[in-house]
Amino acid sequence: MPRTVLETELKNLKSEVLELGQRVGEAMLNSIEALKHRDVEAARKIMEDDKKINEARFEIERATLIVIATQQPLAHDLRLLASILDIAGELERMGDYAKGIAKINILMGDKPLLKPLIDLPRMAEIATDMLRQSLVAFNNDDAETARQIPQRDEEVDALYNQIYRELITFMIQDPKTIDQANYLLWAAHNVERMADRVTNICERVIFTATGEIVELA
Repeated sequence: MPRTVLETELKNLKSEVLELGQRVGEAMLNSIEALKHRDVEAARKIMEDDKKINEARFEIERATLIVIATQQPLAHDLRLLASILDIAGELERMGDYAKGIAKINILMGDKPLLKPLIDLPRMAEIATDMLRQSLVAFNNDDAETARQIPQRDEEVDALYNQIYRELITFMIQDPKTIDQANYLLWAAHNVERMADRVTNICERVIFTATGEIVELA
């Protein structure tokens, strides 16, 4: 197949990855917003929409494998295709984290939040912004930016530790809050893991651009 056709296939695959990433970021922010307002119906919709994220991931994998099998890509193109497979998997797992937070919202039933959510939405904003930046770096083959993005994970970890300490205090002072506190810890952990997976994406961007295998965490 002519080079121009291969380039078109690669461009289409990158666009599909970017679209999937946008969908995943929205799912995370929506799940936190639904939890913040105890909107169970919105949580159910997020869980249902996760099926579309899974389907998109598998479609990207199918199309990528076809290109690998038929085009015999070399060097940079092959690295890009390998990274697309990895990144699609990372994005699907992030979607699972959003789905998990929606599930928490449902499991909490009619119980109110222990306190208004402030740090958790901030965590989600940072993590989704990291995701957005990592996908821009992926689209632009920008290894230098990819090296910088994981530094923001420290902000996410600091907020997580703050949430952890606060919720532990609630549980010590009143054991009746243990279940509610654990639900929120689970939600915070999901956001923290999302930021970790962004770091994995950044490592793949660097590999694609340079061929260098690095660990940024």
